[in-house]
Amino acid sequence: MPKPVFNVERCKGCELCTAVCPKKIIVMSNRFNSKGYRCSSCSDESLCIGCMLCARTCPDMVIEIHK
Repeated sequence: MPKPVFNVERCKGCELCTAVCPKKIIVMSNRFNSKGYRCSSCSDESLCIGCMLCARTCPDMVIEIHK
């Protein structure tokens, strides 16, 4: 099963990844990184299809899909 992994310290909270996820499982969490940005996260990893749209869209290379 694919699993999205987030480098929260790189995230700037742009929300581009949330817009492209076909399953709508990439969401903004209530956590903040050390720079004060809200970080993206996955609401349900079991629904991830591994399309990598989120990872390819992210300008800061925050997301990796591990298979």
